[in-house]
Amino acid sequence: MVGGGIGGLATGLALGKAGHRVTIVERDDTPMPASPDEAFAWDRRGAPQVRHSHAFLARLRNLLVQHHPDVHRELLDIGAFEMRFGENLPPEMEGFEPEPDDAELVMIAARRTTFEWVLRRHVTATGVASVHTGRAVIALTGSSARATGVLLDDGTELGADLVVLASGRRADVQAWISGIDGRPVAEEVEDTGIVYLSRFYRLRRGRDRPPRGGLIGGDLGYLKYGVFVGDNDTFSITLAVPTDDRELRRRLTGPGAFEAAGRQLAAAADWLDGRAEPLDDRVHAMAGLLNRWCDLVVDGEPVAVGVVGVGDAVLCTNPLYGRGCTTAFWSAQLLADSVADHAPDPRAIAVDHAHRMTAQIRPWYTASVRQDAEARRVAAAILAGEDPDGDTSDSRTLVRAVFRDGLRPATRTDPVVLRAFVRNLNLLSPPDALTADTDVVARVLSVYEQRAQRPPEPVLGPASRDELVGALT
Repeated sequence: MVGGGIGGLATGLALGKAGHRVTIVERDDTPMPASPDEAFAWDRRGAPQVRHSHAFLARLRNLLVQHHPDVHRELLDIGAFEMRFGENLPPEMEGFEPEPDDAELVMIAARRTTFEWVLRRHVTATGVASVHTGRAVIALTGSSARATGVLLDDGTELGADLVVLASGRRADVQAWISGIDGRPVAEEVEDTGIVYLSRFYRLRRGRDRPPRGGLIGGDLGYLKYGVFVGDNDTFSITLAVPTDDRELRRRLTGPGAFEAAGRQLAAAADWLDGRAEPLDDRVHAMAGLLNRWCDLVVDGEPVAVGVVGVGDAVLCTNPLYGRGCTTAFWSAQLLADSVADHAPDPRAIAVDHAHRMTAQIRPWYTASVRQDAEARRVAAAILAGEDPDGDTSDSRTLVRAVFRDGLRPATRTDPVVLRAFVRNLNLLSPPDALTADTDVVARVLSVYEQRAQRPPEPVLGPASRDELVGALT
């Protein structure tokens, strides 16, 4: 495994449990911390996203329960907790009745650093994989488009039947493949259009979290935001600013301005009322956020035999949607399934894994690209002083209106719509499941048609960008 983040550890865990001899090489020199709080201070330069908000969706939780129940128990034992569908419903919700499938609608609340720490601690303690930190893989070994192992920065060569690229979102996959005379990879890249700004907090002794039945985030067009609960009384707030809005981005990197903005946002204000204190003195910023899909099988053949990829090395989506850790763990399990079905044939493993990834995970990449394109359109219009909903002949304007005045209010009052929405959010149904379900569509349109007869929607934050900027001075 080239990389010891979520993707590499998850793959090592799955393959090691299946009886394969696995070596994980992580270039960051990160000795094992003694606690989740020490893990939060990890120097993880190779994974710059570790101190940003993360969601551990129901699909990931279900993979843990099914394949790695011991890891699941360890997470809960050290302070992570589960959030179950049906708990803390919106106060307007009527007629909710649990259904059998609700048992799989469970998310895990934890910091990214805590999740990775538990994974690595388990992998090393059980010996399912050998983990080497502070050592960098600088090249694949092999030739004629066939990998035979890896070359480390100290000149050591490690032979392998299969090399798994799990080297994160900054991975130059084509460079790895070209080094052994492989064919060009098929890569798609789209800018998400946002910069991520996050800050972490811990509840003060004796203070509770605000009720979870209300808002957890919002989209103001010029700014998106969310509150993410974590392990051991922690939580984080993330603000997503359009890349082109340099002024707002610059202002919000200051802790004072960040908190001033948070107190203007409906879902965040109650968390910043004095019940919590920051975990550090920084606002963590991350730019260069891309949607990226990389195929290592082109026209039905691997670009190099003996090499596959998992996690952010081959699939990145907008972190605002909270899918990254889940798709990394998912892609690792798909690889374990491919190895189980096709070992020891590395060509067959690569082809089968590519097929599984394309069928099961690529639709979420496509959905992310589509959502981000619309978000960029709206943000650009607002920054230019234009009304993003002004062109009523544009079908995108109608879709945006139905989401705002139909789907959003329906999730607060209709359990059928809420359940379908939460299943989709947790990657338990295809991206188009909401629009393909005629019952859900009818319910949403019914709510939309009654928009003039009900009270105004809850205010998510300042109505205009200028109003928010004014609150920061």
